[in-house]
Amino acid sequence: MSAVTGGANPNMQFAEIVVAGLADAGLEAVCIAPGSRSTPLALAFDAHPCIETFIHLDERCASFFALGMAQTSGRPVGLVCTSGTAALEFHAAVVEAKMAGVPLLVLTADRPPELRHSGANQTIDQVKMYGDHVLWAVDAALPEADAPEVALRNLRTLAARSYAVADGLRKGPVHVNFPFRKPLEPEAPYSPRFDLGQRSSIGRGLLNPTTEQVEGIVGLVSAHERGWIVCGPWAGRPPCGLVDAVAELGRSSGYPIFADPLSGLRFGPHTESSPIIGGYESFLQHTSSFDAPEVVLRFGAAPTSKYLNEYLERTAPAHQVHVRSSGVWADDSHRVNSYLQVDEAAFCRRVAEGFQRAPGGWGESVVEADEQCQRRQEQFLRGNWFDVAAVGAAVAALPDGSSLFVGNSLPVRHVDQFVPPCVKRIEVYGNRGASGIDGIVSSALGVAAADRARPMLLIVGDVSFYHDMNGLLAANRHGLANVTILLLNNGGGGVFRRLPIAEDSARFEELFLTPPGLDFAPAAAMYGFEYRYIHDQDRVALDEALCASFGGDRPTIIEVRTDGARDERLRRELIHSMKDSQEDFS
Repeated sequence: MSAVTGGANPNMQFAEIVVAGLADAGLEAVCIAPGSRSTPLALAFDAHPCIETFIHLDERCASFFALGMAQTSGRPVGLVCTSGTAALEFHAAVVEAKMAGVPLLVLTADRPPELRHSGANQTIDQVKMYGDHVLWAVDAALPEADAPEVALRNLRTLAARSYAVADGLRKGPVHVNFPFRKPLEPEAPYSPRFDLGQRSSIGRGLLNPTTEQVEGIVGLVSAHERGWIVCGPWAGRPPCGLVDAVAELGRSSGYPIFADPLSGLRFGPHTESSPIIGGYESFLQHTSSFDAPEVVLRFGAAPTSKYLNEYLERTAPAHQVHVRSSGVWADDSHRVNSYLQVDEAAFCRRVAEGFQRAPGGWGESVVEADEQCQRRQEQFLRGNWFDVAAVGAAVAALPDGSSLFVGNSLPVRHVDQFVPPCVKRIEVYGNRGASGIDGIVSSALGVAAADRARPMLLIVGDVSFYHDMNGLLAANRHGLANVTILLLNNGGGGVFRRLPIAEDSARFEELFLTPPGLDFAPAAAMYGFEYRYIHDQDRVALDEALCASFGGDRPTIIEVRTDGARDERLRRELIHSMKDSQEDFS
């Protein structure tokens, strides 16, 4: 194991040991931004037969692309860059990964110790540069030709531990900083060796609930008919079996399931037989026709819905139980009075087996309120075309088995409030950890790259789209023909129209709305996208463009231009119409 490989270059030997260790741990994909100091890592990753490499010219795009891939696979994806500010470009995606619980392996190349703090070009302090935004940070050893056996074994262990920490019960980013001294390149011809000694393996099991925990919740639910199951966002695909287990718990308990679109519960065959609620953001804004719940069982992160969160804060149910295997706290109102760090699917299955409540009862009133809102919404949207209608039409047109990525600000709020549950299998993704607008396009293309067999629809606003137009390069560079982008061009940050500052006409547009005022057709052409522009509120044209894109062989941008002020006015009218429906029902 101590024999120097990589053409007698210790940098290559160290890089090959780390790459081999990561591959043994399960790493299958890495995103690489070009640079000189990262040469050993780039060459080793590119040479490994079990790791797919994705080359990105822009570090920020690379990091968010990796974030999207990791959301889809649920496993760590690697990130490689050179030294200096290149590593800082990863920071926003690192923050999102930490906040959302997405596994990333951030591998930054660095100058050797003698060049640090010396004024050397392209040298900054990279040791623990991401602070508390990573789960673990390591400054790796400087490669040396005569490294002792224990130093080489340490590299193997470092690779296994890095992967295991990123992929642990609490998933997230891990940062390993690699100092390299010149020469960086191997001697030609480069003949990598990845069979360099012992393998390290780190495994983990599940946190199964105890009998006392299960019996306590069974007793609680049995004693209280008025209860809700609230499922917040999940970072990527929910763990295997979780959706069916939560659906089973809803059926057996009679508790309606308030399903955030990113929870994995809003769409799928289980919606036919389980009480899945999607219109809560609308009907909870008004005096409801049912009493408040006494018990709330929560899963996932804090819900996207403003009014669901406010309702639970205002009514303060006596028993709020949060079940989350990661152990990450997500209760900004501090109303949770029982937190269980156990495997969610195992918990749901065991509690569901403990009792069987007769169909009907209080939960049916919540289901009926939701159905009333959905009927009033359908009626309103048939006669009014605005951004909400376009979002609904796009999701309705998605084929079964598709992926949907929702941008932040208005798109995720529209999907949460106005897209009802359905039996189609739709996997929904979004960056809801820090909820920023940076990297939305790149993250969506990462989702598409991780599963090219699925059509992938991104719904994004004009400001978010502009913010990450560089990310479009990845679509044709990596052969992502399965991508459709619905670009909602409403003339700026439409979500700010909901704020009191919107009444200040003198400063609102310049300081908050900030309309880009761009023609996006040239951008589509430059990056090789098919482009369709929907004008004059043409529903038929939108449906035709969506169907053509989902069945086509080129990535497509469909731009829908709307009047942001009119969009907001009609949205408020729609909400008011739902208030009328609640009054009729009561």
